[in-house]
Amino acid sequence: MKIFLDTIGCRLNQAEIETLARQFRMAGHEIVASAAGADLAVVNTCTVTGQAAADSRGRIRQAARLGAGRIVATGCWATLEPGAAAALPGVTAVVANLHKESLVPDLFRLPPETFAREPLARRPLPGQRARTRAFIKVQDGCDNACTFCITTVARGVSRSIPLAAVLADVQAALDGGTQEVVLTGVHLGTWGRDLGPSQRLPDLVSALLARTPVARLRLSSLEPWDLEADFFGLWKDERLCPHLHLPLQSGSAAVLRRMGRKTTPADYAGLVAAARTAISDVAITTDVIAGFPGESEAEFAETLDLLGRLDFAGGHVFPYSARPGTAAARMGGQVAHPVRRQRSAALREAFRLSAAAYRQRFVGRSLPVLWESARQRDEGGWQLEGLTGNYLRVTAFASTSRWNMLDRVRLDGLAETCLSGTIQ
Repeated sequence: MKIFLDTIGCRLNQAEIETLARQFRMAGHEIVASAAGADLAVVNTCTVTGQAAADSRGRIRQAARLGAGRIVATGCWATLEPGAAAALPGVTAVVANLHKESLVPDLFRLPPETFAREPLARRPLPGQRARTRAFIKVQDGCDNACTFCITTVARGVSRSIPLAAVLADVQAALDGGTQEVVLTGVHLGTWGRDLGPSQRLPDLVSALLARTPVARLRLSSLEPWDLEADFFGLWKDERLCPHLHLPLQSGSAAVLRRMGRKTTPADYAGLVAAARTAISDVAITTDVIAGFPGESEAEFAETLDLLGRLDFAGGHVFPYSARPGTAAARMGGQVAHPVRRQRSAALREAFRLSAAAYRQRFVGRSLPVLWESARQRDEGGWQLEGLTGNYLRVTAFASTSRWNMLDRVRLDGLAETCLSGTIQ
């Protein structure tokens, strides 16, 4: 059977479809690059914003238009709105997040022990979802109560993947030729707290570095209040990528309290300073919400001021999106949509300037780059694009395809959103 896998949203969703791909292959099926001609399409949906939910519905409709024989909707939007998902064209099943791990055995009525053996070596997904980096799910769910977030409802309580299972998944990725592993979760920093005996994220990272030959290990988003004093000492091992994504959401203490965030602007700034002291050239990126309910002009100015002082290497801006079922959706003082858009534009400009300044620091230096794409040029040779350990996007030319290879590259100059370089 030909299976097409698609996903919307976060890196965790990407990790999940990579796991589904291995399971489908273990059951003897082929993963294909398009829904056109596929016997089955699985769409892993998202609902973190209204736009993400709309994109999820659009991807399902697209799979139906392209002729997928059957469509299975899963993920956060399908979990929260199963009736709406089931009503979309071509959808024959809706699988909630809590049942996603048994999606493949349930579809084919296979016993769970079919998938109990060592996982197959990872192969990148074909088509637009291809990634050289392997995204490994190590945690799911969240016990936080951020007032804007619907993920806790869609994903349930926090739960960790045991260390042995993570090690097996990472080894399967390495056996498939992966050079970089990215650890993902809804609330990654809580990994291990629910295990017996209790463990911590540094235990997981240390074990992976000690017990696997992973060339590069990267951590996805980390809530700032989860990081303890000894955390940054892990970066003494140069295989751990010097990149931290620490969601801020607002630079106003009052807004952070309304959001239910367990940090303050001062605490956050102190954490950033500690990270930069401990980790050379670290890239720190973040998320910010524009127009949260009740956000005044003065509170928004506080956010812009903090962004200007913290010199982020980049960031994501989300205009506030009211999600039904969250506390923030019921709050008074909902900010007008045109104001949300204006504030979002100002935040994006602040990030554009700080990201350009961060990239400028590396012009003339040499850094290892993992090539994520290689496109053959009409005039000969290959156009390469990849990432440094500190998440700088780099382009270069080569006489041969260097896809999924690590090269030391001299960074020659700035482009619009990346650096151009020469392989040494």
